Amino acid sequence: MIEPAVRRLATGKNFGTLSVHLPNGQIATNVMWVDATDDHMLINTEIHRPKYAAIKANPDVTVTIWDAKSAYRYVEVRGIVVDEIGGQEARDHIDALSQRYVGTPYKGKIESERVILRIEPNRQRTWGIAQ
Repeated sequence: MIEPAVRRLATGKNFGTLSVHLPNGQIATNVMWVDATDDHMLINTEIHRPKYAAIKANPDVTVTIWDAKSAYRYVEVRGIVVDEIGGQEARDHIDALSQRYVGTPYKGKIESERVILRIEPNRQRTWGIAQ
């Protein structure tokens, strides 16, 4: 289950980072639009991207989201990518995220296939955020 404070930040207009393990052992971090359900963190990406390949090889990830009003208030979710959703649902999701963050449907070029990565949390922590 996603803690209420985490869900509030994840479903607002707050940016996050997704950290993944690369095949060479390094960690890569990407600034992302983020989302959440009651049970999972959600990240929308494309299957041709290096972060997707890295997640397929090692599904352990960390998502950090900071409050747009104060970067000193943030949440961290460590977890594992347990599922992905593609097709029209993933396309609709990126449009909804774009509406939230920039006010228009997604205008970026889609080079491969969009997928929603569902992350099951195994550790959640907050800093400066009331539960």
